[in-house]
Amino acid sequence: MRSKQELDAAIRRERRAALVVNARSRRGRRLHAEARSRLTAAGFTLLGTFPVDRPGELEASLGAAVDLAPDLLAVGGGDGTIGAAARLLAHRDIALGLLPLGTTNNFARTVGIPLDLDAAVGTLAAGKVIDVDLGLADGTPFANHVGVGLSADIMARAPAGLKRIAGRLAYPVTALALLARHRPVRVTVRSGDRVRQVTTHQLYVANGGFQAGRPITADANADDRLLVAYPVGGPTRRGLLRATARHAATGHRRTLADEPFLTGGEILLDTDRPAPVEVDGEVRGHTPVRIGLDANALRVMAPPDAPDH
Repeated sequence: MRSKQELDAAIRRERRAALVVNARSRRGRRLHAEARSRLTAAGFTLLGTFPVDRPGELEASLGAAVDLAPDLLAVGGGDGTIGAAARLLAHRDIALGLLPLGTTNNFARTVGIPLDLDAAVGTLAAGKVIDVDLGLADGTPFANHVGVGLSADIMARAPAGLKRIAGRLAYPVTALALLARHRPVRVTVRSGDRVRQVTTHQLYVANGGFQAGRPITADANADDRLLVAYPVGGPTRRGLLRATARHAATGHRRTLADEPFLTGGEILLDTDRPAPVEVDGEVRGHTPVRIGLDANALRVMAPPDAPDH
């Protein structure tokens, strides 16, 4: 496997890339053709292009793109699409190129990728290869977060028919329906010899620095060998809504040393009753769950000034 510097040099010299765009993402269908033409204009030779417009096609398309052995795999979509690509590219000799075409684009924001398509393509053309951490939820790699509580219940219970009709709007509609009767869960969070118990409607463990498109803290990132556990509010529904607004408004002013954050290289979550666990927006099992880190597991094309540890 080549070093980061060797892979970076190969991308600059050969410009061998493949493109996968989730046409079901917020901007994917509209911008797929533009992404292809702008990558070509930037000097990339596209070994293959894969627009994904049907459920269940994403993993197969990503696999087909990897089989072409590009130096750079450009992936357009939201966090779910990027998370699927990250799982596939972990420990591979291929750099992930991010084209943020989703709604919140948390991982792209964490890595510092511009949300404008032209600027994102410019980063792929003139950036550098870095490596970042991935989280591991009972062995399953993830890019952004693990959620226990309301977010996991929403993912588990959003009706398939509603998702087909309403798309992403199915999730806030389901949230409103669930919140009125949602029961808080008592979560025990362990990191090393530290143990914290909290009763809450929502708890996250994040690998990256953004949640819902907003900074978690000013100093959280995906290259610091740290996971960040934090509840959103306490046992009341009103507290959940207040805390959600507070996190969105003040995250950029907070640090990992502040309450309610708990950091560590491994975090164990258990609950007073089995609760579904969502990993980057997909339900994957129930509590208890062990969350660890795969350090420097993923190579990403990032801006020239991006930190790289």
